[in-house]
Amino acid sequence: MIRIQIRKRLHLPGGEGDLALDVEIGEGEIAAFFGPSGAGKTTVLRILAGLSQADEGSIQVDGQPWFDSTRCFSLPPQQRRVGFVFQDYALFPNMTVRDNLRYAVQNRDDLKLIDELLELMQLSDLAHRRPARLSGGQQQRVALARALARRPKLLLLDEPLSALDVSLRMKIQEDLLALHRRFGITTVLVSHDLSEVFRLAEQVFVLEQGRLLRSGSPTDVFSDQRLSGKFKFTGEIVAMSREDLVYVITLLVCNNIVKVVATEEEAQSFKLGDKLLISSKAFNPLLVKLAP
Repeated sequence: MIRIQIRKRLHLPGGEGDLALDVEIGEGEIAAFFGPSGAGKTTVLRILAGLSQADEGSIQVDGQPWFDSTRCFSLPPQQRRVGFVFQDYALFPNMTVRDNLRYAVQNRDDLKLIDELLELMQLSDLAHRRPARLSGGQQQRVALARALARRPKLLLLDEPLSALDVSLRMKIQEDLLALHRRFGITTVLVSHDLSEVFRLAEQVFVLEQGRLLRSGSPTDVFSDQRLSGKFKFTGEIVAMSREDLVYVITLLVCNNIVKVVATEEEAQSFKLGDKLLISSKAFNPLLVKLAP
């Protein structure tokens, strides 16, 4: 279990403010920090990794102190067994893809993991390239594979899939869940993608101006009682087309394609990649029993 009780002065968009947290994350859990830019989400990850230090408080991981301001103690980053995927990738430019992964491997017994991760992240054919010859999405996959190659106790993901297209993002989300089931790595995720949070996280913490507004399961946290729809779901716009007097909006909801009708006024405010919350009182499903 991770226990985080910290306070840190921040330069927030509206001026000076404090990041104040008192939260717990269960062992083997995927937890997400969600909120607007400048809320302090990435700062939390950097403090957990030891790359930044809180002004006061403590961090304990499975009963082991990682930070304690009262004792002037902070465990060095290299001793924290953390895998960190940054937004800017932070790859070694003079190393090939394979060498970037090999650098992260802790012992020779884990070398076989490199080939598994290269295949999992669809990087096998790129293993001998350097980062400068990779696309942004490919570099992000290398960064994720390198973090996993460390077999970390704690995996920190800062908008890890933001550079990927929709289909690849969904694929790597599936891979992350499979890896999580296999290794049981406690994971802390920062994401602006609601569908990603719903799909990956068991617990979500909503931050605004450094303050924790809400926490709990994604369903509980994002349940909006002001909406009176009988059912609700979120999706990402993958296509838009005009048909006669209306627009047809194609949404990706989990692994499914859903089409909804929008007025011209509504369509003008949307663009590809937007996340929508769909709510409706009318729902006439066709129920078909699937074969066991």
